[in-house]
Amino acid sequence: MNIGKIKSVDITSELSTSYVDYAMSVIVARALPDIRDGLKPVHRRILYAMHQMGLHSSAKHSKSAKVVGEVLGKYHPHGDTSVYDAMVRLAQEFSMRYPLVNGQGNFGSVDGDPPAAMRYTEAKLASISDHMLLDIEKRTVDFMENFDATLGEPIYLPSLLPNLLLMGSEGIAVGMATKIPPHNLKEVVEALLAVIKKGQPVFQEKDHLENAQEIIKKIDSVAGGEIEDLDDNDYKKPECSFESDISIEEIVEFLPGPDFPTGGAIYDAGALKDVYSTGRGKIPVRGIAEIKDGPRGRSIIEITEIPYQVNKAKLVVSIADLVKNKRVKGISALRDESDKDGMSIVIELKRDGKPKSILNNLFKYTKLQTTFPANFVALVNGVPHTVNLKQILDEYVKHRQKVILRRTIFDLTSAKRRSHILEGLKIALDNLDEVIKTIRKSRTQEDAKSNLIKKFGLSAVQATAILDMQLRRLAALEREKIEKEYKEIQELIKKLVATIKDPRKILSIIRKELEELKEKYGDKRKTKIYKQKIGEFSEEDLVAKRNVLITLSKTGYIKMVPTNTFKSQRRGGKGVVGMATKDEDEIEHIISTNTHDTILFFTNKGRVFGTNAWEIPETSRQSKGHALVNIVNLDQGEQIRSVVAKNSGSKHIIMATSQGAVKKTAIRQFDNLRSNGLIAIKLTGDDKLVSVDTTNGNDHVLLVTKKGKSIRFSEQDVRSMGRATTGVRGIKIDMDDQVIAMEVFPSKTDGSERQ
Repeated sequence: MNIGKIKSVDITSELSTSYVDYAMSVIVARALPDIRDGLKPVHRRILYAMHQMGLHSSAKHSKSAKVVGEVLGKYHPHGDTSVYDAMVRLAQEFSMRYPLVNGQGNFGSVDGDPPAAMRYTEAKLASISDHMLLDIEKRTVDFMENFDATLGEPIYLPSLLPNLLLMGSEGIAVGMATKIPPHNLKEVVEALLAVIKKGQPVFQEKDHLENAQEIIKKIDSVAGGEIEDLDDNDYKKPECSFESDISIEEIVEFLPGPDFPTGGAIYDAGALKDVYSTGRGKIPVRGIAEIKDGPRGRSIIEITEIPYQVNKAKLVVSIADLVKNKRVKGISALRDESDKDGMSIVIELKRDGKPKSILNNLFKYTKLQTTFPANFVALVNGVPHTVNLKQILDEYVKHRQKVILRRTIFDLTSAKRRSHILEGLKIALDNLDEVIKTIRKSRTQEDAKSNLIKKFGLSAVQATAILDMQLRRLAALEREKIEKEYKEIQELIKKLVATIKDPRKILSIIRKELEELKEKYGDKRKTKIYKQKIGEFSEEDLVAKRNVLITLSKTGYIKMVPTNTFKSQRRGGKGVVGMATKDEDEIEHIISTNTHDTILFFTNKGRVFGTNAWEIPETSRQSKGHALVNIVNLDQGEQIRSVVAKNSGSKHIIMATSQGAVKKTAIRQFDNLRSNGLIAIKLTGDDKLVSVDTTNGNDHVLLVTKKGKSIRFSEQDVRSMGRATTGVRGIKIDMDDQVIAMEVFPSKTDGSERQ
């Protein structure tokens, strides 16, 4: 039995067509943001529904369930969970650099805790969202029918906010995906201002002027009541575009990189230029962790910022698993002390724990260091494109050109209508007695209207306005108000007409509105950006060259202070406290150096560690400083015997051991020092390194033993050796004697005999 009509089709072509239709539906109607307002359809519908409900930033909060119901019932016929989850994300400060929804209640946490059910939470638009919807009632954007053709919804929002870069976006479509990082509003606005400054509107002056004259003439017809209103095509007639000569390199000077809501640090600024030029690439991101002094003389690592989209609770669990599986050693305790004042993950270390080594392992094995896979894909005129930074900014300017032009046409229409009515009221006031007489003689309202039109040459709109005019408007002061309003509206009309005719004025308006936006919502950057790649990081270029004093106490506390901290005093001066120490502590080493010098730390076990002088914490004169273990990874029982500044004036390093050995090594051998140290001298048996100093090639050396023996010799008598060697005998000592000190000093003569 045949039921209806059966059409035979090729299954391959049918599946292909159906899949393409489905794919395009997902791409356009779900997963990808529009380049103009930076929103996906669900986000746009949420904001528009809240706007229609009157839930502006100045209103009271309303139940989230009410908002979700409004969105589902009018614009978005999908599951309520998808709508609520999208609204929740718009309210989360750790997801959005500038939240678009002001949420009240539990909207989830950075630990991955889910939000409370929609019946418990409340929401309204955030203050900044007002600039997404501003002027939407002025026919500034195109509308389409909703799913059941009973209402209209905007295809895109007017969006004064450059939202695509501020909010960022993430979505997976069919065969393509997008992942755009959030940015800082102040920097985005400054980049846009730079783009506009080096750009110009694109239009055919003659055609544009003709279209402008035509639309102005039609507006006059609307004001006079000859036609009811402009149609949608009238708002699109005066066309103009935009182009700018600015380069990506110039834009990056104003917009150096993403600014994540959770802070953190971005490395390899050079890679960001490639990302912004091509629209895709990887951005390395690290959390912020600081090594501090903890209780009972132990060190702690405090994590105060984590990479964007990293779950804090899972990060803490992953660190705990590393300790449990013994992949990271030296951690004694792990606590999450985060509260309303900020994030704080505290990692307590054991006494023999090496802070720098542990922190590097955390970066290596956990999401404390991640990569953000940027992929700038957005809908341009409804078609998905991979776009670069310049294209995003150019498209924003083009979008705002159209919005402002359409707004100006709307405002001009309203102003012309009002001006036309005021002209009629002025005629009535100038001929008041005749107008009253004409109205009184008329039998009906329609007769009065017709008589006024005939006698005074009024339009139907003006005649109606005169008939509707209240008696109190006849007072002298009210007449003055009408005169004043008419004068003001003529000035406004003149300004609006000039804007429609000259697209350059539209760019000036865009600039002004952006500057006001920056003034109101601009804030400081949260994410730091470093030029160097991870592993190549150095802040030396950012550090000024200064002369400093570095002190190290016997119990291992080090600090750096500027040399001008201590000033010359006259005889009888009291002196000042150079360093606060514990009762059992004392200053053991003090050197004068420059912030750009490398500081070498030699231990009793013959190892050497190096650090830049500027990496040593600078503190006040009274401070005891920071534990040295935060800077170098010393083994248990290992002690610093000498602190040496490696600078351009030094040629060699000379070392002396307790058993009388001396060794001279070229200072360049200590250029590439590792965090776990290098062997500076090979020690045999119970021998220990006693003292180390630098020489210039012609210095003399003095060794002193415990029993009072000494020897002086020229450094030229000692040949230069590699690092991993034992050296030569410098002084012959008895079995129960040992070298306790070495001094290097300039020679008065070219040579000297041993004494």
